[in-house]
Amino acid sequence: MNGFFDIPSDLDNTYFGLIGLHLREALLPVLAGLLAALPLAQLCVRFRWLYPPVLGVTTVFYAIPSLAVFVVLIDYTGQTELTVMIPLAVYSLVVLVPAIVDGVRSVPEETLAASTAMGFGPVRRYLQVQLPIAVPAILAGLRVAVSASISLVSVGALIGNQGALGNLLADAQKYGRPELAVNSVLTTAVLAVLCDALLVLARNLLTPWMPRGKGRRARDNAAARQERPEPQELPEPQEAATR
Repeated sequence: MNGFFDIPSDLDNTYFGLIGLHLREALLPVLAGLLAALPLAQLCVRFRWLYPPVLGVTTVFYAIPSLAVFVVLIDYTGQTELTVMIPLAVYSLVVLVPAIVDGVRSVPEETLAASTAMGFGPVRRYLQVQLPIAVPAILAGLRVAVSASISLVSVGALIGNQGALGNLLADAQKYGRPELAVNSVLTTAVLAVLCDALLVLARNLLTPWMPRGKGRRARDNAAARQERPEPQELPEPQEAATR
């Protein structure tokens, strides 16, 4: 562990400073992608013909390597955090739009009809009925987007030390210190696991009506017992007639 937390001076940061920088560069793009995906997904739900072209365009953007996007953006944003965060926001948008669309479309028609009968307008119905029911699907997409963003931030080390913890990978090779590479990989993995656990906790808090864990298995077993026909008792054998 000697030198494991000894950060080279050229990074101009501490170990915990790199963690904070890494989270900022990873989570802000996901937040921007979520804010853009919510209205875009609603348009795709309302106008079904719009969903295929939107999904096609975003998929094409997702297929472009992040390094190629960095090269294009450097002329406009320079070697800054913004150059790293813009592609990550687009990648998050690609993941979140299908998740939100699927979640909103899963709302039962009778629920929508009931909310309309109660006087809910389109905006109020979307915010108070459709989105809460779609929370599990949205958070599932967020878990994928956050994990991918945390890992992709490290690529920013290739454009002038903008990779946060990924900068340790470059310094490990530059100074011949493999412990820096181990530090980078382990810390990035721990951050991804912790953020994923927080999203699972948020899902549990936001959807208390959803069965989970042992309670869910108990409900499934109870439902299976109810569906299974009860065994019928066989009639007692009658005594043989006397001859």
